[in-house]
Amino acid sequence: MKTTIDIPEKELRDVMKNTRAKTKREAVVTVIAEYNRRQRVEEVNRTMGKLDGFITLDELKKLREMD
Repeated sequence: MKTTIDIPEKELRDVMKNTRAKTKREAVVTVIAEYNRRQRVEEVNRTMGKLDGFITLDELKKLREMD
């Protein structure tokens, strides 16, 4: 999808530096993909917190110590 947006130059430079993107498009696509990935991870974390029957990290550590 083609879109025209006004992005502050310093912010875009920082994103390009931090993502090591070679183009502005690559930088923007990378940031959008990372944002979407984080949203999916947060959704999984919210959902997992509501489910019963999953072992906690502490419980797992205790089980491993028993072996």
